[in-house]
Amino acid sequence: MLAIGLMSGTSMDGIDAALIDTDGETAVRRIAFACHPYDEPFRARLRAACAAALTLDRPQPHATIDTVAAELTDRHAAAVHALLVHAGVAAADVAATGFHGQTVAHRPERGWTWQVGDGASLARATGIATVSDFRSADVAAGGQGAPLAPGYHRALVAGLGPEPIAVLNLGGVGNITWFGAGSGEARRWGSFDTGPGNALIDDWVRAETGRSHDEGGALAAGGAVHEQVVDAMLDLDWFDRPGPKSLDRADFGLGAVRGLGTADGAATLTAFTAATVAQALAHVATRPSRLLVTGGGRHNATLMAMLAARTGVAIAPVEAVGWPGDALEAEAFAYLAVRVLAGKPTSWPETTGVGVATVGGTVSSRP
Repeated sequence: MLAIGLMSGTSMDGIDAALIDTDGETAVRRIAFACHPYDEPFRARLRAACAAALTLDRPQPHATIDTVAAELTDRHAAAVHALLVHAGVAAADVAATGFHGQTVAHRPERGWTWQVGDGASLARATGIATVSDFRSADVAAGGQGAPLAPGYHRALVAGLGPEPIAVLNLGGVGNITWFGAGSGEARRWGSFDTGPGNALIDDWVRAETGRSHDEGGALAAGGAVHEQVVDAMLDLDWFDRPGPKSLDRADFGLGAVRGLGTADGAATLTAFTAATVAQALAHVATRPSRLLVTGGGRHNATLMAMLAARTGVAIAPVEAVGWPGDALEAEAFAYLAVRVLAGKPTSWPETTGVGVATVGGTVSSRP
């Protein structure tokens, strides 16, 4: 069936919208994709909403957050309409939209995770059944609520060879999905967050230069890595814990690199992200023969080089195997929406630590 996936990630750079045809198992046909970047004023409002959420002990009405959530939903509705026009597809022919929303706080250790965005309003605005709130059921059942893309990674990896492989998503937060050797349902797999992906690098570059990110890793390439700072940032029990595990974008800050020059800070934070991935590989059951990188981090040549140096594993963007790295996470939520409609699990003990495979998502029916 046709499904749309919408993703607004922790990098807060914009809305990714993808249209695919899938059975929610291994059949996937890509039809269309578009990215709708956020303007800087809206990014600032999103950051303010996240800051406000962190002051609360549970999800609850809040003027700043609620206002942003309504605007976010409207922007997603516009993205759906634009995608349908681009693809030449009628809303009536689309079975579901997977609407991730925006994570403003992620606190599974407190029993909650919070993605804002109104699925019912989106369904009314687009005329398409909408699946939203993908993470709460997993957290309520004892899981981490993240990452959720691994189920889609497993469908895609089924079309590759039997060698051990891993998919690394470098958005604002990094996460890895690893697969042991073999094929089919018996193939060992798992996933967990690795640490900050692009978030700290982006925050540093914004604070130091006013730019949104380190384009191509050029700023970091001109700086020196302060290894003692990297070691100090890695000195947290969280990194020693095996997966499944997850974190909030705000769990790490820039305090450790304050006082470094602009380029040195960028280089050190880029090295830290690479070092967290190297540390994560110590917690996978089978070391991968290659690491396929998706998300915005794959565009950072300095980060990709540091990943190769620090992991000792062959590194390649997912385009090397024919996958579209910019679209992949949006496609994942289209795929998950189809699974929700079919009553199929969207998270597993191996991916989030939930006790049993769990169907997430809240369905808002087609008007």
